[in-house]
Amino acid sequence: MLFGWKIVGDKPQERKYVIVVAPHTSNWDFFVGWGARNVIGFYPNFFVKDSLFRLPFIGCFLKFIGGIPVDRSRSTNMVDQAVEWYQKKEDLIMTIAPEGTRSYAPEWKTGFYRIADKAKVPVVKIGFDYGTKTVFIDKPYYTKGNMKEEVEEIKSYFKKFKGKHPENGVK
Repeated sequence: MLFGWKIVGDKPQERKYVIVVAPHTSNWDFFVGWGARNVIGFYPNFFVKDSLFRLPFIGCFLKFIGGIPVDRSRSTNMVDQAVEWYQKKEDLIMTIAPEGTRSYAPEWKTGFYRIADKAKVPVVKIGFDYGTKTVFIDKPYYTKGNMKEEVEEIKSYFKKFKGKHPENGVK
């Protein structure tokens, strides 16, 4: 990959899945992820706060590369909307950063889990390790319906990765 980064793991063979990416500690994560997805050869959609879509050129660019605007100022039932997209499409990959922020977040947002569980698609964990300049792709994981326990297991997977700003990483 570019700038000394490497990829460990393989592109999942499934046609539908939810990518969980962490740690999310910097805006640079976007560029690492974008580079990795182009090298791997998959083109996931991702949620972005809708205010970025109002900026000239940036909104068009985000839409072109798979961005989906989300109004985070109110509840918009994104889980059910995403599940409906999975039901309607033959191929759909969605990337979600469950920390929901680039700052330390002790509690993760659980939308990624609820989407995967309701849509009956696997979760694929992708970790960014700035310490080794490696993007790690884990094998697909199908949820079992025990959200609290499984989210903690998924979260613990990411503790070994050093984010761009490690003080904001998964603990």
